[in-house]
Order: sequence, then C-alpha cells, then structure tokens
Amino acid sequence: MAVDFAQTSASSQSLKQIFHKINAQSCPRYFNFHMHTVHSDGKLQPEELVQQAIAIGLNGLAITDHHTVDGYRVARHYLDVLKLKPHLKHIVPEVWTGVEINANLLNIDVHILGYAFQPEHFSIAPYLQRKTTVGKIYQAENVIAAIHQAGGLAVLAHPARYKRSHQELIPAAVSLGIDGVEAFYAYNNPNPWRPSLKEATEVQILANRHGLFNTCGTDTHGLSLLQRL
Repeated sequence: MAVDFAQTSASSQSLKQIFHKINAQSCPRYFNFHMHTVHSDGKLQPEELVQQAIAIGLNGLAITDHHTVDGYRVARHYLDVLKLKPHLKHIVPEVWTGVEINANLLNIDVHILGYAFQPEHFSIAPYLQRKTTVGKIYQAENVIAAIHQAGGLAVLAHPARYKRSHQELIPAAVSLGIDGVEAFYAYNNPNPWRPSLKEATEVQILANRHGLFNTCGTDTHGLSLLQRL
C-alpha cells in the first residue's frame, strides 16, 4: 500500500511549538533540523541517519537534502516500520518534511530551508527536481511563497555565511515573509559541535526584533549527525 506522505508528515503547528522552545542546547542531542543524505550531497543513507538519530536520542528531526525529498521518503518509511515494533515505538523520533532550496535574495545566492510542507503539493514541485531553479521561481519571495502554499515553514539557513551581512539579509527575508532563521549554527565546524556564539547572539537579536523562530541544525554532510563534515 502506498504511503501518503502528506498525511504522515508531522504538522507545521507541532513544529512551530518546538521552534518556539529551541535554544543553544537543543542541537545536536535533542533536535536536529539540518542534515543531508546520499540523496543530495551527504554521505549517510537515510536508514543510517535514522539509526544514528535513535542512538543519539533525538526527539525530532528534519532531513534537508538539496532540492529533493527522496531521502525523507526513505527515512519516513523506515521509521514507520520501526513504529510497528512495540519495543522500538517509544524511541522513534518525530520527523518532518524538509528541503534546502537555493534562492536569490538581495542579488546573492542564499539557502532557504522548508519544513513541514506537503511534499505532493503542486507549489513545491519545481523545487524538488534535484537542481537549482532559474528565473522568477529562483527569487526568494517565490521560494518562501511556495513553501507556505504547501503548508510549510520557511527558514533562512546559516544567515551569517553569505556574501552579504545577516544584518541586511534577515530584514530583507522578513519583508518577504520568512518564518525563522537558523540561529544556532556552527560556522567553523568545531568538534564537539556547538553553535558559534557571536553569530548566534547577533542572529537571535534580529530574530527577536522581527518575531522570527530560532532554529538549529548540524548541517551534516558526513557520517556523523554530531558534526557537519
């Protein structure tokens, strides 16, 4: 029987409640909202990612492969199978749909994270083709609108990592309807993983000023969910 991923995906409302509580200690031991699998530029199979998430004890996660939800689909199915086993059901983390989308904001390329959207919705389809879009749909306002139309939340990824300052980019994203910012991010890939204090503080100030959610994620591309690379 085919799985209805739109129905099985946790709702954006439940994710909003969690985002309201995210702080510097939330990642990577309790939640992780930025990670990649072999379905984009990561090294982990989706099943391996889920196994690590359970071993770490994550309460919730989102796989954010670039321009695809194929990794999410595999992980979602694997988690649903695990939930059928009584001895595992209580340790299976919540999972939300996720994707990382390239977009033009203030004439530079930025990454926008989409969460808890309906992956079968027509509005998000152009952004799930495994490649960066071009033209009007590449513009940040259209990316954000598409995520919203699909019932999801839009977050500016690693806002202090671009060619223009987060002091410029965040207000610009706010004017286009962004919901949150990835406030807790490790810019220098420290071991153990920890959010960069200076950038996190500055981004949180802007988020609070503009009424945005603060999110966190390791941006894992390697073989450990406790590191970026």
